Amino acid sequence: MDLRQLEIIRAIADAGSFTAAGDKLHVSQSAISRQILLLEEELGEAVFHRIGRRIRITPAGESLLQLSNRVFQDLQDTVSAISDKQETLRGTLRLVGGMTVCLYVFPTLLAEVRRVHPNLDLKITVGSTERSIAMLRSGGGDLGLLTLPIDASDLVSVPVLREELLLVTYPSHPLAQRRHIAATDLNRQSFILFETGSITRRLVNEFFTREGIDADIVMETENVEIIKAMVRTGLGIAIVPWQAAEVDVRNKQLFASRIANYPLFRETGWLYPKMGRLPRGVAEVLRVFESVRPRLDAATQAPKQL
Repeated sequence: MDLRQLEIIRAIADAGSFTAAGDKLHVSQSAISRQILLLEEELGEAVFHRIGRRIRITPAGESLLQLSNRVFQDLQDTVSAISDKQETLRGTLRLVGGMTVCLYVFPTLLAEVRRVHPNLDLKITVGSTERSIAMLRSGGGDLGLLTLPIDASDLVSVPVLREELLLVTYPSHPLAQRRHIAATDLNRQSFILFETGSITRRLVNEFFTREGIDADIVMETENVEIIKAMVRTGLGIAIVPWQAAEVDVRNKQLFASRIANYPLFRETGWLYPKMGRLPRGVAEVLRVFESVRPRLDAATQAPKQL
């Protein structure tokens, strides 16, 4: 058996006859028949049944047809991959992500992508999880970096970052003076939180429910910068990722602390549509991300002693 015979099987199955397959491959009908006869003699099985002028593929032929499809798809993918590596990466890549990702992750990543692939046109859309998923499904986005978990069977989900969530208060708030904060200390406190429906908010709500915390929610927003601004003015306290609070904490504009016996974390991961072969642009962004991942990992982890 050789590749030419596998190619002939595909042509016959597609064209419906030996003669039409010969026309498709630019060879005579007798050459097609000869190759199929040789293959059947080698296998000891019929590949096609001849019924008058019609043909019907046998179970053995069907197995060979599936093999042929796999082999030629692998060949095409390999040739494409080799060609891709020899060409400058061009075109447009559309990234989607939440506010925190766009503020604290994408700048580092995109600076490196532009350095490695200066001819790649990057388009960024910031939005909610629902909007980002809708864009990935509709083709309006190629690759998303979103808070997990996300239940979407038509999308590939790859966790890449684990972020610590901390309680942040303004420095003169009574809780800022405590070395240890228990979950019960948060009861009846005024909170500024991420919007209802977001995965981060769901994590916080689950924490409140589990610990029986009756929180007074005075404001909701998807914008972490607005959350911090409201906390600085004394409107309330919040639970945000460390990387969003680090600069404010170091500048003593905010006070960050862990909640005793209840560490809070959220996962962020890549999402993209399921497909046989990743577009080169998507594969390259994922590869570049891995090169800067140690820096991003470090930025998400708060010091042991706050």
